[in-house]
Amino acid sequence: MIRSLLSFTALALALGATAQAQTPPPAATYPTKPVRLIVPFPPGGGTDILSRLVATKLTEVTKWTVVPDNRAGAGGTIGITEAVKAAPTGYDLVMGQKDNLVVAPWLYKNLPWDPTKDLVAVAHVAYTPVIIATGANSRFKTLADVVAAARAEPGKITYGSPGNGTTIHLAGDLFEKAAGIKLSHIPYKGSNPALMDALAGNVDLLVSSVPSAMGQIKSGKLRPLAVTSAKRSSSLPDVPTVAESGYKGFDVSSWYGIFAPAGTPANVVTTVNAEVNKLLASPEMQAAIQAQGAEPESLSAAQFSTLLKTDYAKWKGIVEASGAKIE
Repeated sequence: MIRSLLSFTALALALGATAQAQTPPPAATYPTKPVRLIVPFPPGGGTDILSRLVATKLTEVTKWTVVPDNRAGAGGTIGITEAVKAAPTGYDLVMGQKDNLVVAPWLYKNLPWDPTKDLVAVAHVAYTPVIIATGANSRFKTLADVVAAARAEPGKITYGSPGNGTTIHLAGDLFEKAAGIKLSHIPYKGSNPALMDALAGNVDLLVSSVPSAMGQIKSGKLRPLAVTSAKRSSSLPDVPTVAESGYKGFDVSSWYGIFAPAGTPANVVTTVNAEVNKLLASPEMQAAIQAQGAEPESLSAAQFSTLLKTDYAKWKGIVEASGAKIE
């Protein structure tokens, strides 16, 4: 009897050990090594600025090691592709945004992934309006000046953007339609090259994310004319919206957030979401994000997933109506 009891106990312990070995490790064990945060755009742009801010603060507060890794190209889709192909362990994350996850799939017909199926929404970080600006020495003082000049000389006024088919480019296209004017779009490979040419006067206007342009606006080298969101930016409270400038209902903004490959363990998603949301609740982090011209906003992973799916469906029609093509 005793021998049978001992045998049963040993079997139970063995089965328990086996079950424990097969159970995914608890969230408390993540991460045990550096986490890579893929940045799908070049250094200096809005995505890069926010990615490095999040990586730095996560490293400081959690004592994790979060390393930004720029993988730019093809409208941000190269970095997303690398994230999709990564092992779903939580050690390869990516900072995605509306440009490469909502707009790009309707432009690049042969992308090897679907953002709503091949990625997991982990943590929303911020949203930002698009800004229409010009060099400090420009003849344009207001958005009305731009509209008047464009009506007098259709197609002659140029504007630079971070790339063809980006949310920022489409904001410019939607503004042209709303104002009934024709501008000439000059696409660049990222925000910083477009900014440099706007400062040099090589393009008349810059259409950009606020974070990408904020430093030059603060220095006085760039003159903001309008933001495209429904309400004014808290970082630029004196800059009117496009809607306030005479185009009622105009509202275009972008968002940024962290994603992981599909199949990433739920406990990892929950852990990263919780830590990012703690950061976003910090007055210091809120001030740092707002200083870059963005608006911090925390969401649950489920809420962020819904935002992605809703915008993905909505922007198909906007992209098609714009006639944007990848060059």
